[in-house]
Amino acid sequence: MPELPEVETTRRGIAPHLAGHKILSVSVRQAQLRWPVPTAIRRLKNQPVVSVSRRAKYLLIALPKGHIIIHLGMSGTIRVLPKKLPAAKHDHVDVLLSSGKVLRYTDPRRFGCWLWTTDNPIHHRLLAGLGPEPLTAGFSAAYLCRQSRGKRTPVKPWLMDNKVVVGVGNIYASESLFRAGISPKRRARSLTLDECQKLTVSVKKVLRQSINHGGTTISDFLSAEGRPGHFVQKLQVYDRAGEPCRVCGAPVKKLTQAQRSTFYCPRCQH
Repeated sequence: MPELPEVETTRRGIAPHLAGHKILSVSVRQAQLRWPVPTAIRRLKNQPVVSVSRRAKYLLIALPKGHIIIHLGMSGTIRVLPKKLPAAKHDHVDVLLSSGKVLRYTDPRRFGCWLWTTDNPIHHRLLAGLGPEPLTAGFSAAYLCRQSRGKRTPVKPWLMDNKVVVGVGNIYASESLFRAGISPKRRARSLTLDECQKLTVSVKKVLRQSINHGGTTISDFLSAEGRPGHFVQKLQVYDRAGEPCRVCGAPVKKLTQAQRSTFYCPRCQH
């Protein structure tokens, strides 16, 4: 599933092609995604794009009278292509732009969504109640320490809770805990303030590095330019079970937490 760095990479890729241009029309070949694509989106014509932003893993395309809210789901990608390029089987939405390009949404599993709101999108039911953005000052050691008090949940699935902090998915939770030297099996409530400081620093560093490398492509993520993410080459523990730790040489371990695979070094993480 695309995580925060992949969504931010997508936003940066499509923003220059949208902001300052008009949406001439929208063609929906498959309206049944995770939820049906609203009629309001399908009827958009000659609408100038005000801005393209991101909240958590959602892309927000601002128009004069509303916002398009997009989630890439498990396998979704958005690319900017020549309008004459024929659509393939899983190309479900095309947005024709005044530049002559087309914004094409591809989603083989159809777990993503395109939604519409005329209200402030931050108050939409999918976005309301989310935790702070991890790359902002709101995600601090003091904040994380407060949130962890009394929490019996293991720290790794707790860190993936969007009510605690948004966008730290499975890959980046494993990587951040490794770099902070914290075992994913620890209870969240056991974290000290110093450990929370190390963890917030490592989360920010891992996410920024991934964004700078265009995200992480494990299976099918592609940027708006059709390129895979190269942060996969920098992964320290994720998907490396049985391989030697790059720091100490001990075999990387794998366990299942909250139905997700967790990777860690039993020697470096305590």
